[in-house]
Amino acid sequence: MKIVFMGTPAFAVPSLQMLVDEGYEVVAVITQPDRPQGRKKILAPSPVKEAALALGLPVLQPERMRRPEAVAELAAYEPDLIVTAAYGQILPKAVLDLPRNGCVNVHGSLLPKYRGGAPIQRSIINGEKVTGVTLMYMAEGLDTGDMISRVEVAIEDGDTSGTLFEKLSLAGRDLLKSEMPRLVSGKVQAVQQDDSEATYAPNLNREDERLDWNASSRDNYNRIRGLVPFSGAFTLWNGETFKAWASKLPEEQKASDSAPGTVLSVTEQGVEVKTGDGSLLLTTVQPAGKKAMSAADFSRGAVMKPGTVLG
Repeated sequence: MKIVFMGTPAFAVPSLQMLVDEGYEVVAVITQPDRPQGRKKILAPSPVKEAALALGLPVLQPERMRRPEAVAELAAYEPDLIVTAAYGQILPKAVLDLPRNGCVNVHGSLLPKYRGGAPIQRSIINGEKVTGVTLMYMAEGLDTGDMISRVEVAIEDGDTSGTLFEKLSLAGRDLLKSEMPRLVSGKVQAVQQDDSEATYAPNLNREDERLDWNASSRDNYNRIRGLVPFSGAFTLWNGETFKAWASKLPEEQKASDSAPGTVLSVTEQGVEVKTGDGSLLLTTVQPAGKKAMSAADFSRGAVMKPGTVLG
């Protein structure tokens, strides 16, 4: 059986590696084009491209999968099954109709909850305790296809998006591995999603990354860990971006009638900021124009003083 794999970030790599390790015939890998990375904006391949090349697999990188030439290039491989994992583009009907055994997707949530491009980050930001992976047939809508199987994964209080991505990527690999014999045989009974229970997880934007000091300490704690290790969360200090990469909930809340966003103390333990219901310790921070640093390092040379208001 000829399989085409489609994916882009590190989340997808374990699933691709499993297919090869298990002896399935992966005839091509499709991933997003190389993108500029870092301050120097050097073009860099996706993790899936790097893995595919290391495995000796052909790699295609169409800018838009909807273009007729991209569909024709894919069709030339005559896939019997297409497997996707965080590819990053919605597939057109012309692609969905190509393989006789269908197109399946490894999605990082318990569908129908958290349809969309940022289910892992938003599950943490929203304070969920459990998430998971859904293996589903793809349809023309956004993550609306029939579900083949699901597996739950606990979200620990110390998880970040980075640690949860890793957990879910391995859970997705194992779920796909267990279902591959049925997918190859074509004998799969899938369950229709209940659209009335659907929630959405659109890609994050700049405002999603901004801390809201009027919100609770827990809400801001969740927002920070939901944005690590990608963008980080931010607030404004003297009109400039001040990022938070790690935080903790204080064991003892300081009594204060200060306005939310007020800096209560700057110590080696953290920058303590007043929130809507208490305070939050920022333990790894990044002032504008500088590298991320521990609160201990920041406090030694800090010009931020108690009473400063962050916005």
